[in-house]
Amino acid sequence: MRLIPGKTGSGRTIPINAPIEAIWFTLRYLSVLLVCLLFISCESNQKDMKKIIFLHHSTGKNIWMGETNKYINKLIQKSDVRDYFNNYNKKNKSDFLIEERIFPKENPYGWKNYPYDYYNIWVKNAGGEPYMEEPTLEILSKEYEVIIFKHCYPVSKILADTGFPDINSEEKRIENYKLQYNAIRNKLHQFHNNKFIVWTPAVCIKNQLTEDEAKRTQEFRRWMIDEWDEAGDNIFIWDFYSYETEGGLYLLDKYAVGPANSHPNREFSGKVAPLFCKFIIDVINGTVK
Repeated sequence: MRLIPGKTGSGRTIPINAPIEAIWFTLRYLSVLLVCLLFISCESNQKDMKKIIFLHHSTGKNIWMGETNKYINKLIQKSDVRDYFNNYNKKNKSDFLIEERIFPKENPYGWKNYPYDYYNIWVKNAGGEPYMEEPTLEILSKEYEVIIFKHCYPVSKILADTGFPDINSEEKRIENYKLQYNAIRNKLHQFHNNKFIVWTPAVCIKNQLTEDEAKRTQEFRRWMIDEWDEAGDNIFIWDFYSYETEGGLYLLDKYAVGPANSHPNREFSGKVAPLFCKFIIDVINGTVK
């Protein structure tokens, strides 16, 4: 149907309009185009998540290595995690790049990677300059799209609460951990173009941890998942604790390096490394909520 041209009251000619069907076709085309652009935008955002950094100490290093011989690793930088990503890239024609870094270093900061230390470096001393030679989030977020961090097993040596929580305290207490973790979460939320993965706490074997300490660690892990974690944000929790304990309170003896060593052994590390890698890729691809 066409609109009939004619004269307006002022004597001007009314132009012939396009057919109604053509207008509807154009609107439908534009709607489809908009949806496609949004889809491409989401896909592009995921594909831009190419550079990944894994910040760790010794427990994380063991998982990074998996079952790879340490001498081979030193010689050619081979590890189970790196191999997983190399194979994934070949199979899926992707170009993810994962790196690992000791954080914080033993000197000058000190061999400490507990809730207070991430709070201290990333929140309390945030900014564009390193703090005691350690990169802040402002620095890391510019180089890496995905940032992974964790604590080593002494984080599980948790003392009883005092009733006087202190965000600036290095004492390992749940009341302090919660304040520090909430501040860290608020800081991570400022980096909208990045994704963050944090591990639930590594835990000691039974003969290196009291039952009360073990129960507090379990409580803190539950709080992280049930209360601290927020759906739909840019923070994702990998439940390392559940793999170590298999529902118990301690790192199982069969998964430990030895009866006096709470580091995960090669067998356990080799078993868990691919699960860790898959979780990272699922986070990047948006299949983990």
